[in-house]
Amino acid sequence: MKKGLVVEVAVPQSIYRFLEEVQANEKDNLAVLAVLGKYLDLEIRKNLSVRVLLMASLLKIRDKKGELVPFVPNKAQKKIAENWGQHNIILKARQLGMSTYVAARFFIDTITRPGSLTVQVAHDQRAAESIFRIVHRFQENLPEALRNGVLKTSRANMRQLVWPALDSEYRVETAGDANAGRGCTIRNLHCSEMAMWPRDGAEAMASLRAAVPPGGQIVMESTPNGAGGGFYDEWQRAEETGFVRHFLPWFLEDAYRIPGVAAGEVSEEEQALIEKHGLDDEQIVYRRILRANNGVKTPQEYAEDPESCFLASGDCVFDTDSIQKRLKELEPSAMAERKMMRKPPVTEFLPPRPGKKYVIGVDPAGGGVKGDYACAEVIEQSTGLQCAELHGHFTPRELAIKIAELGKSYNQARLVVERNSMGMAVEHSLRDVAHYDNFEGFTTTAGNRPGMIENLSNMLISDTHLFASPALLRECRTFVRQSDGSARASNGSHDDTVMAMAIAQYNRRGRAGVHN
Repeated sequence: MKKGLVVEVAVPQSIYRFLEEVQANEKDNLAVLAVLGKYLDLEIRKNLSVRVLLMASLLKIRDKKGELVPFVPNKAQKKIAENWGQHNIILKARQLGMSTYVAARFFIDTITRPGSLTVQVAHDQRAAESIFRIVHRFQENLPEALRNGVLKTSRANMRQLVWPALDSEYRVETAGDANAGRGCTIRNLHCSEMAMWPRDGAEAMASLRAAVPPGGQIVMESTPNGAGGGFYDEWQRAEETGFVRHFLPWFLEDAYRIPGVAAGEVSEEEQALIEKHGLDDEQIVYRRILRANNGVKTPQEYAEDPESCFLASGDCVFDTDSIQKRLKELEPSAMAERKMMRKPPVTEFLPPRPGKKYVIGVDPAGGGVKGDYACAEVIEQSTGLQCAELHGHFTPRELAIKIAELGKSYNQARLVVERNSMGMAVEHSLRDVAHYDNFEGFTTTAGNRPGMIENLSNMLISDTHLFASPALLRECRTFVRQSDGSARASNGSHDDTVMAMAIAQYNRRGRAGVHN
């Protein structure tokens, strides 16, 4: 090791010597970086670790003015650094610099720990390219001695940096690639804007997680996108899975303010924020402008608390307030009082009653374990009251047998099977395998689908008490209006219970559209 470079027992003192020699274009060696990697989280003095010093000394970013400056963590970035864990999940407002911070942190990890593979996964191609520009900028602006020495790359394309001297690599992938990370051992994994991942992103996530060894780091971060989907589920069960939760509201960003403008009279809601978070007049005025410009989507894009930001969605087809109120009524204690019976894959909310007539709406699926679920919703014909729910991955034959059993138990209920996709196969199996005759085929079309959804929407407002399934209500929260005016589940979510219930309610009184 060269004179004056790092000695393990004196890292805080000798790191400065190392940086001075790098800046002076003196040659470094691999051993120096490898030793630094062992001490990244060692505090040199209060609020200054080896990692933070290396970030500020070696890495450059573009600030909001477009100027190339040393990387110095902002308020939001410092906040997550204070409670950083091996596995982290970050729920955030927009434009707080999380992708930049995680990229900087993992870049330092990768260049100081030989044999590391870091993978950042973006929700789409454009975001992946944006993240990689940040990473590539780190590399291009390293001190010359490092850039042309031990950190010289053998490959630096649009998605990948490889440092042969370190045997380390940095990749950026997209969530739409189901093979992302497959066959690799990932030391550092960053899942960016995970709530925006496409539906097949769940498969990519499973593949990526399997590639991270027990000692590896995982970061999931996103702005919220409705109360459903992979990111929402991960946030809700973070304590069970050992992930550290980080919530970052919009007012952590110092630029989010209108300088020199008094707030005047404040509302009760604004006063509560002032008292709880210490917001000043300039931030309150900025908040008013955000709400004027973004409307009902403001709590989602510019989060203030980790609950309402998920529930806020101006695109939700159904009334979220009514749904949320009913979900609270159906919390575990209330469900226990209702003596709900679970016999997977069937959940029975109310048993069949003699003399009652029932309708079962059926939304079939292909049966693959990674695709959509099949669902059947049992309702009373006269009232529309939800009585039971079948839900799972079934082949058409399996589904036919199960819904026939369900129909028999509910007084030979009338089955209404959606014929779209796999429905015809279910009908054949109902007739030829299950020998169940009381069924009808129903084709969902562009003409009747809006009416089906509107009917269910009205019932969720006026007759919310009729619905007993938390799974159905949660899917209703993520059933959103698309840019083309159509309605379906948001990315990463499902709508099989919604469609099965819509079919049942639409057809329970022999509405038009049922045919033999």
